[in-house]
Parts: sequence; C-alpha cells; structure tokens
Amino acid sequence: MLELRHVIKTYAKKFTAVDDVTLDLSPGVLGLIGHNGAGKTTLMQMIATLTRPSAGQILFQGVDIVRKPEAIRARLGYLPQDFGVYPNLTALEFMQYFAALKGVRDPARILHLLELVNLREHAKRQASSFSGGMRRRLGIAQALLNDPDILIVDEPTAGLDPEERLRFRNLLAELGEQKLVLLSTHIVSDVESIAGRLAILRNGKLIAFETPEQILAQARGSIWSARIDASHYEVLRARVQVLQAQRQGDQVSLRIAHPHSPCEQASHAEPSLEEALMAQHYALQNTTLELAA
Repeated sequence: MLELRHVIKTYAKKFTAVDDVTLDLSPGVLGLIGHNGAGKTTLMQMIATLTRPSAGQILFQGVDIVRKPEAIRARLGYLPQDFGVYPNLTALEFMQYFAALKGVRDPARILHLLELVNLREHAKRQASSFSGGMRRRLGIAQALLNDPDILIVDEPTAGLDPEERLRFRNLLAELGEQKLVLLSTHIVSDVESIAGRLAILRNGKLIAFETPEQILAQARGSIWSARIDASHYEVLRARVQVLQAQRQGDQVSLRIAHPHSPCEQASHAEPSLEEALMAQHYALQNTTLELAA
C-alpha cells in the first residue's frame, strides 16, 4: 500500500532529520518509536505531503506522491501533534467546516463520527471548552471524515489522562483492522498492545522494523532482576545498565539490562516491551562506542 524508498530529509546547515529510510507498509497499526528529535514527525509530514523529501521516493499504490501529492491527499487522514480548534465553533460546526473543505456532503457521516469518538452528546458545545482528550478525539473524527486508507496520528496521547489514553488506543486498534494507521509516540505503552509492527528511529535512521514479539524475543536472556544491599548499588550501577531501581529499606530492587549475569543475586526476568527497547538502545549505543574506539 505505502512504500518508502531511501527517503532522506536534510535541512539547512546539513542537518539530516531522516536518513535513508526504506519501509513497505500494509494495513494495520504501525508504531513509530523514537526519542524526541529522532525524525518521527518529519517522516510523517513527508508521508502527509506537508514537506518534500530531499531524496528518495514515497509510493502510494505505486504512484510517487512526491511528484503527484494529489494521489494520496484524498485518501489520507492526519492528526498532528499540535491540534488546535476554532474557539467560536461548536464540535458540530467544526466538523461541518472540515467536511466542506474535504468535499464530504453527508451530514449523517459527521454524526456517525462524533458518535464513534464518543462526542455526539457534546456536539453543540464549543470545542474550545473541551478537555485535551476530547480535542484529540475531535481531531481523530475530522481526520476520518473522508474515510481515509491511511491515518497518521502524531503523539496522540500526549497530556491525556489514563482513561483517555486507553479509549484512544482502543479506537486506533479498531481503525487498524481495515486501515494503515501510523502512530508516532515515545510512550511505549501506547503501542504495546495495538501495534502489529514497530519502526524504531534513532537520529533519523531506521534501526529496526519488527513485530513487538520479535523485539521481546531478542531481549530474553539479557534482562535480569536482583535485590542487593543499598551500599553496593552505586558500584553495580557504574558497570551495568540499570533500567529500574526501587529502594526498600536497606536494599534495592533492580531491573538490569546486561548480556551476562550482572551479580550473584541476579536471575533472568521476562522483559517488558519498554525494557526490551531500552536494552536494544543500550546495546546499539555500546556497539557504536566500541566502533568509534
């Protein structure tokens, strides 16, 4: 459905935000993972035809959308990280406005989408009075107006409370059953249960494109749990990568990423996806340092 071929985006002063990314994407939820500044938003903006790549191709159903952006725009829904609302419009008026812009002339679809995102009963409230979660849901509703094949959502749960985040994840999971949903986030729990594949960016480079199960499998055997005397903690932390430390009286409970047993008290632990990603990051970091040396 969507193909990226050696996509590069370079800005002034030779800063490369996206560095030679190649991906083949099909319907489902893709989690785009990376630290702030990894290139996630820039990559999404290029797919959304908001900015042009410096090099490479982006193909939608075989058509190069860099040369012909209109080939994807009618089939695309986009929710940016910073989504604003017009202060004097109700939710219904807001949706009607965007429907007119997108050429959608079915009033029933507007009401259906407000129902889908659980905002039907708030349709006549001014959108400016909505909570952050309600605004994000309104943003998803406008992104779905044209029944897109590709839905792009950039950091959709930032600033939401746990209940709103759960509702949002469930909605994206449902949409991913028929559409390609690109979900950019640095919050691993947002993609842990809904993403079929993860694309991991680091300094603009694609360092992994795998299923969550593959990432977890790679981390097994390198995640440890241990309980040690607090007096030994600083010495241990200086030579291994501590993922989590919780002090309990004169002892510290630890989760550690290390290729071998880090101490006598350590035992193998089943990794969480977040721990697996952190272990992968530290392994790459150490490899880079060794190559530089």
